Amino acid sequence: MNLLFRLLINTVAILATAWLIPGIRISSFTTALIAALVLGILNTILKPILELLALPVNFLTFGLFSWAISAFVLWVASLLVPGFVVQGFLSALAGGIVLAFIASLLQSLVKK
Repeated sequence: MNLLFRLLINTVAILATAWLIPGIRISSFTTALIAALVLGILNTILKPILELLALPVNFLTFGLFSWAISAFVLWVASLLVPGFVVQGFLSALAGGIVLAFIASLLQSLVKK
């Protein structure tokens, strides 16, 4: 149940991010649900590998390169999910930041 609830929270966060960031478009709630699922899988499998490979760069930038990795993962998710479009790196970067903020905010509101 907890996993399904987190998936729903991330779906709402993706919809809110698409509404706030002009370069991100989502066609429907179902597409947002699939995008949340794909993004969760990519964050579980791909992101740790990328963070390990980029550890020296991340160390030199005091962790700021993690945002670039998150943007890349968001862009890869948009390539895998039809109806989920991320236009350009700046949209992916802003979308990754906003998505992380909204998902964290929603999860903290729900826990209380």
